[in-house]
Amino acid sequence: MNIYLLILFNIIVIFETHAQTFEKRSHLLYLGLNYGLSSQNKFPFNNSNYLYNNRYFKIQINYRLSNKRRFGYEINIEPSVYFSRHQLLNKYYIQPNTGSNYLELREQFTQKRSFEEYAINFGIILRYKLLTHFSTYLLGSVGPMIATQGTERLKKGFAFSDILGYGFSYQQKRLLFDLRLTIRHNSNFELASPNEGHNSIGIESGISFQIK
Repeated sequence: MNIYLLILFNIIVIFETHAQTFEKRSHLLYLGLNYGLSSQNKFPFNNSNYLYNNRYFKIQINYRLSNKRRFGYEINIEPSVYFSRHQLLNKYYIQPNTGSNYLELREQFTQKRSFEEYAINFGIILRYKLLTHFSTYLLGSVGPMIATQGTERLKKGFAFSDILGYGFSYQQKRLLFDLRLTIRHNSNFELASPNEGHNSIGIESGISFQIK
């Protein structure tokens, strides 16, 4: 998680340092909805110890701070709900030093389980306009998360959701159509054990409406 926080911090510092070079135009606010699918069992993760898959919905709130002829940056806020499925594939991942109930934990986590994760991410989007209506962008965001169940890698309850994304957008009048590839990491910042966390690769799409 520390790497994601460092990347996001550096992005913000760079944007703020060069903000005066952007042309000042009217700020724009977009509100929309994205739907996506993600999985741990894809390159570059493919951890053979466990399965972890999601389908999810995100409310998109994007506020454009400023932009030049081609470059711009935006504040991104994403309240999200993830419908997650998990299964421990390698029971020996849980060792006797985990506790006296390690056999019970093996039995519990090797069963397929479903649970929800509720998150709200706050981030920055750096956007580059390729054509009049077509743009590409980088996204970095972090935020708190609540999981309704724990796994052998992450304790139930409070954690953090960290996201890096790369996407494309097409604008038609006040509508913005979006397609995005994401890398997501969940962990609890060493606030509780276990804290190995979950990783996943996702693809999502959505539509936003310019309301301001």
